[in-house]
Amino acid sequence: MNGSAPTGKPQLYAIALGSNQPRSRTHTPYALVKEAMAAFSCPPFRLIAQSPIIETPPIGPSLRRYANGAALIETPLPPETLLALLKHMEKMAGRRRGRRWGARPLDLDIILWSGGHQSTGSAPIIPHPRYRERSFVLAPLMALIPDWRDPITGRTVRQEYFRLKKPRKIPKAG
Repeated sequence: MNGSAPTGKPQLYAIALGSNQPRSRTHTPYALVKEAMAAFSCPPFRLIAQSPIIETPPIGPSLRRYANGAALIETPLPPETLLALLKHMEKMAGRRRGRRWGARPLDLDIILWSGGHQSTGSAPIIPHPRYRERSFVLAPLMALIPDWRDPITGRTVRQEYFRLKKPRKIPKAG
């Protein structure tokens, strides 16, 4: 499917959650991810399942370790509206837009959607275009929805995870 799901019909979404910037001594990255997961228990969401929160190494110029997790939610919201709400949640947690790989108190991304795929217009691209390359996304998804099929590749989350983890040969020099 390409395009928005009809409003009102419940849709499933796999959401990736991450944080590597504490807001205070009590609002650690782990606590921020846990609070965001708890927010998915309130309307217009229904939390179906959540992964364990894992600690992962920093990416890019950031030196802080991340807390990462995933949530499977149900909501009648179409992808565009859900993305706007996720960005609002990030802002409320203190996120400022700017550097791509900078520290952030909260990062929320739509990874997969029961409506299939979407890649037109200003709508969010689903599946997330880089999730297959990110173990910090795939590991929590693997614990949550290992048999969910990627609508583009046809592979399951489990297959994508093991494909990423597969050792690669190093090319011989000269």
